[in-house]
Amino acid sequence: MKSITHSAILLALVIITACDTGLKDQPTAFEDPPQWSKEVVWYQIFVERFRNGDPSNDPTPQDMQGTYPGFVPEDWKITPWTQDWYRDDDYFPGLESGKDFYGNPVASFGQKSQLRRYGGDLQGVLDQMDYLDSLGITAVYFNPLNDAPSLHKYDARHWRHIDRNFGPDPRGDVEIMNTETPDDPSTWKFTAADKLFLSVIDEFHKRGIRVILDYSWNHTGHTFWAWQDLVINQENSKYKDWYWVKSFDDPATEANEFEYRGWFGVFDLPEIQETEYLEHSEKIVPAEGDVLLDEVKQHIFSITRRWLDPNSDGDPSDGVDGFRLDVAAEMPFGFWRDYRKVVRSVNPDAYLLGEVWWEQWPDKLLDPEPFVKGDIFDAPMNYRWYRAARAFFNDSPEISVSAFVDSLNSYRSNLRPQSSYAMMNLNGSHDTPRVLTSLFNKNPYKVDTNPFEGNEYKIHKPDTRTYQTLRLLLAHQFTYIGSPHIWAGDEMGMWGSDDPNCRKPLVWPDYDFESETSHPERWDRPADPVQFNNELFSYYQKLIRIRKENPVLMTGDIDFLFKNDELGTLVYSRYNDRDEVIVFLNTSENETVTSVPVRNAGSYEDILNERNVERRDENIAVKLPARSVSIVASLN
Repeated sequence: MKSITHSAILLALVIITACDTGLKDQPTAFEDPPQWSKEVVWYQIFVERFRNGDPSNDPTPQDMQGTYPGFVPEDWKITPWTQDWYRDDDYFPGLESGKDFYGNPVASFGQKSQLRRYGGDLQGVLDQMDYLDSLGITAVYFNPLNDAPSLHKYDARHWRHIDRNFGPDPRGDVEIMNTETPDDPSTWKFTAADKLFLSVIDEFHKRGIRVILDYSWNHTGHTFWAWQDLVINQENSKYKDWYWVKSFDDPATEANEFEYRGWFGVFDLPEIQETEYLEHSEKIVPAEGDVLLDEVKQHIFSITRRWLDPNSDGDPSDGVDGFRLDVAAEMPFGFWRDYRKVVRSVNPDAYLLGEVWWEQWPDKLLDPEPFVKGDIFDAPMNYRWYRAARAFFNDSPEISVSAFVDSLNSYRSNLRPQSSYAMMNLNGSHDTPRVLTSLFNKNPYKVDTNPFEGNEYKIHKPDTRTYQTLRLLLAHQFTYIGSPHIWAGDEMGMWGSDDPNCRKPLVWPDYDFESETSHPERWDRPADPVQFNNELFSYYQKLIRIRKENPVLMTGDIDFLFKNDELGTLVYSRYNDRDEVIVFLNTSENETVTSVPVRNAGSYEDILNERNVERRDENIAVKLPARSVSIVASLN
């Protein structure tokens, strides 16, 4: 704990005076990220798998019409929350006699599990507010909540409404939706699910927790109201130019000539039409352009305003604090520039986060620089940081300390500093293997990340060494430039390979789970008990607390003090004019003693391991056991 100094007292008096005189922070400049985005700890919630707080609203086959694979067996039912993940549901055999949208047999676990529903809902989120508060997170990123038949909700049926099964009255919500004119915002109402989401926002805001919402404006689902009109009316549909239609059906022939572009060829995700078609199948190249029709843009903008300021009173405090924009690099710059103007006109302090990921799979990630100049996004999801960090900490592929630092410096070299500090630094999500499983395996990032013939990808509980590696990675994540992100369940100790296996229902401590004994390929595997990991949870809590108590970790500069490839040791300082935190990382199998210069007079303490640190004149020396970390702070 830091001692109180004369300067700290003066700072407190300034703050009190500012409050008394009504002085407020300057509003966020249009081109800058909001200050809060540099200070938060993110927590990503995938509602369907978070917690079932209200079984009465669980999905039914009627709610799922249109989801993959295209049919629901008669004996379908909700999957028990605590069931062994890879154990077949009773209705799985009935899937094998059918074919999916593309005419393929539904044979693999990955295909069958797309029909699974566990009943997670917004009431489940409300019920666990105290849990999230106890963890210490300060911002929530919700995966899509829009009404949709799938488990993931990127296949919107209605962009303007929260999913019917996330609220308390699914049937009543459908009735409300049916009274509206979808392309006329003046007819829109708030459903029971919409209102419950507003309550969720309010409860988070009361606890000082920001909320952002995920949308994909690149495509809709094939049950989307405008697409359904187009499918029925073809060239006579008023929405025929909303989408990339290659050819309409000729009613004079028996064949169906209707062809259209789906996102990466996915049948149930028809793409919104832009001013120019950009082929992304081989390589994603960010480009100028816009959405073709202004009426489509205005529809998107109306939905955006709806969630930023739900009661349209000019005060956005009752709305979301920003958006995470899916497949952002696949939409043109012109659209995004206008989108930023709309968002910031409603809430100047809103945050825009772009999913800027692959340029060319599997080796090349996009440089986000074109997106973060101040006219589009505040920051991207920092996939580049994680790929480099993963390679460094678990040798996949092996890179040296100096090569890792070179990567980190390179990634920031062409970005505005404010964008680097506003990054979301994630090490797992709904689109990747869980971090424990990723570190347990040595294959390259996102390549062959599920088990199949010829691939020995490990899906069982990771070993002790992997947990050591995770502790090193997390210590770096919570002390590096950018805001750390937690994929819900990682703090619980969950493991799982790539989608769909990173989307298991969360392992709440008040539930008794079946052990994992099954394997999707029917291979032998260890039997692993599934339970909440209290020790790992406490480690996350501690890192979050350290970050909150040392704001220099949020906004301070960085200086790499020591890089030794042979010893596998990295030391860096986060500092400002007043404070310093020094991070010592030993990735080797040997104990090391490292001495580095310090900036401040006085003593330093290892605030992670709660022990004193030896000072020698202008240096401090830290002894590090094999594969361990120290976080050392100046005591002013």
